[in-house]
Amino acid sequence: MDQKQLDHFKKILEDKLNELLGEAEQTLEEMTDMNGHYPDITDRATVESDRSFELRIRDRERKLIKKIKKALERIEDGTYGICEECGEEIGVKRLEARPVATLCIECKARQEKEEKLRGL
Repeated sequence: MDQKQLDHFKKILEDKLNELLGEAEQTLEEMTDMNGHYPDITDRATVESDRSFELRIRDRERKLIKKIKKALERIEDGTYGICEECGEEIGVKRLEARPVATLCIECKARQEKEEKLRGL
């Protein structure tokens, strides 16, 4: 992968990272600003359900943030775009679709097939 492509993916990853961190900060502010007094039990249940859903989303995003940071590290150490399993290059189309990918499409398909067989 040439430097131009690496710079392209670095920008994509940094932009997504900044977006996720901004959303996390906004959620934190919104949750700390919420007044917990709801006279109607139905309103309270709705707020708690919404809060739980928001926290599940943020947890998924937290995991994605870790993957983005690791992908940025791989760009810096020269291993970005190389399959961790077989050592071949990960296709640019795959990286465009999933910039945090660590496996080429063949190895990922094999992994998913094995997981399906094991019932994971």
